[in-house]
Amino acid sequence: MLETERLLLRPLRVDDVGAYVSLHAHEEVSRFLGSYSRSEALDRLTAVERQWAARGHGRCAIELRSTGDFIGVSGLRYWESFDEVEIAWTLRPDRWGHGYATEAAGAWLDWGFRELPDRYFTAMIRPANTRSIRVAERLGFRPLRQDTLFDRPTTVYSLSRPGDRDGGMR
Repeated sequence: MLETERLLLRPLRVDDVGAYVSLHAHEEVSRFLGSYSRSEALDRLTAVERQWAARGHGRCAIELRSTGDFIGVSGLRYWESFDEVEIAWTLRPDRWGHGYATEAAGAWLDWGFRELPDRYFTAMIRPANTRSIRVAERLGFRPLRQDTLFDRPTTVYSLSRPGDRDGGMR
């Protein structure tokens, strides 16, 4: 578990299925990330638990420290097809504009550069997702390449380990 000034970041579990389905049911979220049935969400959350067991990191629930409310998801995901680790963030729309995404993702960057050997991390963002692009830019991410993820155009942003001079490439 990671803690920030305002947030608790704890591993997602299969018993988060209701909150996970609800998060992705928001039109503003599903527009970029899709929605999930309960069964699909259970499959995703089971995969998250497997990644935690295999790699020691994965996606986390974002909870407010002050109330314990589930407000979104953040964390790391290893993409075997790219051999890259992505830092991601997804918040309930009623929690947008408070800096929570930047705070959560920043905590993962700090942890990742301290604990993992990766020379850079990515953020995979749909070109029209201007809010996530702004979060990535605030954190120092820059466009690395255009790609396709789940049959949709995606811009892959990267952020290199501090002091790494090759622009994030391994």
